[in-house]
Amino acid sequence: MATPAPLRATTYWLAVFRRAWKVGLLASLLSPTLFLGALGVGLGRAVDAGEGSANLGGVAYLVFLAPGLLAAMAVQTGAMEATYPVMGAVKWNRQYTAMLATPLAPRDLVLGHLTAIGLRVTLSAGCFVVVMALFGAVETWGVLLAVPAAVLAGVAVAAPVAAYTVTLDTDLPIAAILRFGITPMFLFSGTFFPISQLPDALEPLAWALPLWHAVELCRPLSLGTADAAASAGHVLYLVALAAAGVAVANRTYRRRLTP
Repeated sequence: MATPAPLRATTYWLAVFRRAWKVGLLASLLSPTLFLGALGVGLGRAVDAGEGSANLGGVAYLVFLAPGLLAAMAVQTGAMEATYPVMGAVKWNRQYTAMLATPLAPRDLVLGHLTAIGLRVTLSAGCFVVVMALFGAVETWGVLLAVPAAVLAGVAVAAPVAAYTVTLDTDLPIAAILRFGITPMFLFSGTFFPISQLPDALEPLAWALPLWHAVELCRPLSLGTADAAASAGHVLYLVALAAAGVAVANRTYRRRLTP
């Protein structure tokens, strides 16, 4: 049976990652260790010593923070993998040009690369949950469902970012995407504190951010407080964003890569 065309593109990106998988695995374990150690344990002691726990649903700050960081790291990984690697495939190393010399079409490159990004996010999310368990930040087995939720969020952000990146002629706008797009989402999406503590005018902004939907998926799953209707709403938002991103990417890839 022939391999589907998009998976042929995926195998290339997996082969690239295989060359540095040890570094990728180490980073996937080290990053959550540092964040949970510094913020969850270090800052968490000060939060728990005050009235912070009462504002967090009665759970320790470490337990509240960990699933939020899981979602945030997935979104960050998805965005990073959809920026410089895509730019490199277009301008620097020109992997996309080589792929198009085969029977692959631009849409195959889109789906293949996003699939590889999803697998990369899966590794990061899986490692994050392992570190969460080691820190004692896991309340229920439902945290395992937070892994696919985080992967969905990572791909949902990666798709529109890749659709934009492929149109660029320089990497300068990528820094703006990360600095003014991805980083602020950490602060306004409930990652570190409930959005109810934001000024009233900013709460609607948080509702529109994909990271907020990811956090609202991952945190209840981790705490064992997930509501089916609310979770379905967040999933639909992220699926719609991913689908829209893929649709736009199909057009921008075709315009950029087809002579």
